[in-house]
Amino acid sequence: MSLRIHNTLTRRLEAFVPLQAGQVRMYVCGITVYDQCHLGHARMVLAFDTVYRWLLASGYAVNYVRNITDIEDKIIQRAVERGITIRALTDEMIAGMHRDFAALGAALPTQEPRATDYVPQMLSLIDQLQDKGLAYQSASGDVNYAVRRFAGYGKLSGKSLDELRAGERVAVAGDKEDPLDFVLWKAAKDSEPEEAKWPSRYGPGRPGWHIECSAMSCALLGEPFDIHGGGMDLQFPHHENEIAQSEGASGGEFVRTWMHNGFLNVDDTKMSKSLGNFFTIADVLRQFDGETLRFFMLRTHYRSPFNFSDQVLEETRTSLKRLYTAIEAAGEVAALAAIDWAEPRAAAFKLAMDDDFNTPGAVAVLFELAAEINRGQAADAALLKALGSVLGLLQQAPRAFLQGGAQTAAGGLDAAAIEAQIAARAGAKAARDFALADRIRQDLLAQGVALKDTPQGTTWVRD
Repeated sequence: MSLRIHNTLTRRLEAFVPLQAGQVRMYVCGITVYDQCHLGHARMVLAFDTVYRWLLASGYAVNYVRNITDIEDKIIQRAVERGITIRALTDEMIAGMHRDFAALGAALPTQEPRATDYVPQMLSLIDQLQDKGLAYQSASGDVNYAVRRFAGYGKLSGKSLDELRAGERVAVAGDKEDPLDFVLWKAAKDSEPEEAKWPSRYGPGRPGWHIECSAMSCALLGEPFDIHGGGMDLQFPHHENEIAQSEGASGGEFVRTWMHNGFLNVDDTKMSKSLGNFFTIADVLRQFDGETLRFFMLRTHYRSPFNFSDQVLEETRTSLKRLYTAIEAAGEVAALAAIDWAEPRAAAFKLAMDDDFNTPGAVAVLFELAAEINRGQAADAALLKALGSVLGLLQQAPRAFLQGGAQTAAGGLDAAAIEAQIAARAGAKAARDFALADRIRQDLLAQGVALKDTPQGTTWVRD
């Protein structure tokens, strides 16, 4: 079976055929960097890191873009509250984000654009929309998108304009032509810092959130591109608005396949600061290692609701120990040169992953292999490690993991996270993206890990 993906736009499983043979262009909405990353961010990042890894394992060349929103109301407010510049705040939060994601074993995307570097492209897109009669400037100076002038609005959420209108629950600016209209360009306020203002034909201001992703994805991937992903909470209005902007401007298709990961709950309740059940990634990594948290999330299908609890996380670590115990029992494990996907267990793993990235099914194969090793089939350990690596798992020395020697984000990266970044750097070098390769090296060095390149490969030591 070839890869099938559930397309949110069509609401069905579809055979995945890239627009350009052998190549995949994928955009995922990233983090708004005003605070530390939380468990919901971990859920999203690991879901699409798994997609990225499986596409690579399937032989595709992947251009994976995950943006950073570094200008937004909450960012401005937080910087003002702390008495620092917006750039100082966002640089601090981006560094923390990279530490958290690396601790989870998430590979860096191919490109990680910051919104503030693409304001000219955003303004160009707004100009196109105004020239086509899809945007207008209100009395306040804001430039808004005229939703009712775009015939396809609502096709991603599956709701009509009247249904969306009936569902409004917030007050809307009185100078909009329609309450559904959304802002493309926010007029500057005197109280805002100068670094939050850009010149434009509409007057000084800054971009709206939705226009950022339309401009960055189209600038870096072209139109149409293969996959656009993000959390289920972004389906409406953010992704709906992206479609309206991009297709309104181009007149053609924006994205072929839309993917959304399921919501995250804590102890069966939506995570919320007001309920006292809000956890950052760093909070969790003070008690559990990054590989356990990664394994925990991979045991639930990316589209299913995910329930977080300390008890289940403890049980997950015990399960992960079972896999490492089997590898240790097999003795020294030689690296597998390449996975033979015709081998029955590998074929079962592939069948699961080709079924809309069914990680629970793939993990079940790992446990089957562990059982075979425990029955004396030590040679299966190489395949277990190789298939585990496809999911970003089982790359530590078994004894180090079993003795609890894995480092957490509070005390440094664990071995699996370091190896994931080394693999990402090797991929960047192979693609001749030496700037990204150097950035990965520098990020690791900043976290106390020094790389050494040799003819045999790349090794690392804690600095």
